[in-house]
Amino acid sequence: MDIKEIQNLIKFVAKSGAHEVKLEMEDFKITIKTAADQIVPEQQTIVQHLPAAPAPSAPAAAPAPAASPATEEKSAEAPPADNLITIKSPIIGTFYRKPSPDKPNFVEVGQTVGQGDVLCVIEAMKLFNEIESEHSGKIVKILVDDASPVEFDQPLFLIDPS
Repeated sequence: MDIKEIQNLIKFVAKSGAHEVKLEMEDFKITIKTAADQIVPEQQTIVQHLPAAPAPSAPAAAPAPAASPATEEKSAEAPPADNLITIKSPIIGTFYRKPSPDKPNFVEVGQTVGQGDVLCVIEAMKLFNEIESEHSGKIVKILVDDASPVEFDQPLFLIDPS
């Protein structure tokens, strides 16, 4: 089993909703676990913040107009994003922009990439998985910092295909 087959297996497990899959063959064993339990603590945090918000009613009204311009700014940014292609993480792991600390980054903002060009690597279970571009175009934005953890299906790059 090569790296591509392992990556495809990880993608399949993540999409299937299974929490754990074990695969044993003659020469190796693989166990893939998903982190579905991480959503629960976030919900508990939100519930803890809700009782504090209703008490000061006047300050709650003031941030609402402030939130509207922020929403309008996001809406203003959304139309240009419609023609952009989002490259998402196919696996959970650690995002790296370069193959090793002493090498240059795979891609930079403004650089033109072709289909199959390596954009980054994601380390998962001590394996470094090269993430290739599925589309040709120009890198508009890099959405993740180097050496940051990434989740499955998390946006990594924005590419302008024109």
